Amino acid sequence: MSRPAVFMDRDGVLNVEAGYIHQVENLNLIPGVATAVRKLNDRGWFCCLVSNQSGPARGYYPASHVDALHNRLCRLLDEAAGAHLDALYYCPYLSPPEGGTNPEYTRWSTWRKPNTGMLVAAAWEHDLDISRSFMIGDKATDVDMAHNAGCTGILVTTGFGEQVLSGSYQHHTQPDYIAADLAAAVDWLLAQGEGLAKE
Repeated sequence: MSRPAVFMDRDGVLNVEAGYIHQVENLNLIPGVATAVRKLNDRGWFCCLVSNQSGPARGYYPASHVDALHNRLCRLLDEAAGAHLDALYYCPYLSPPEGGTNPEYTRWSTWRKPNTGMLVAAAWEHDLDISRSFMIGDKATDVDMAHNAGCTGILVTTGFGEQVLSGSYQHHTQPDYIAADLAAAVDWLLAQGEGLAKE
């Protein structure tokens, strides 16, 4: 039977928002994140990263650099709390009007948020029930993707979250819940979905 998941954006949700991270060692976890992910692990939730990463399309760095950043992210989660992500998806593509310049990655993509391609791929490959899942992000596109796919969208006020709420970044959106950070979001969703992950 399909099970629900907790989908999480990366920058501003799991790690400190630092723009395009050119040095791997500059990726650092937001305080409390590892413990929050471990709490999900312990409850049996499928934890999945879904992130727009247009650095390769912009010619800033190769896709292998994104992979290196994710390796560091996973290592930090493990070292801090024995936490882990069950799957990681990211979109390296960007259309020409949005700023894509590297021919290898410059294209329109169903994977780029707020499109639902990453969620659909994860659901297909891991037998997930999107309708019972949660998406946690700090941007309007995260919440929009959640709603486009039919899952619950949580906006955290770390990263760009505060600016989204004020309307000064991206567009004003209507999340299903607003949380101070990932830890608060996890506490709320566990209260909403107690037992869902193990059905």
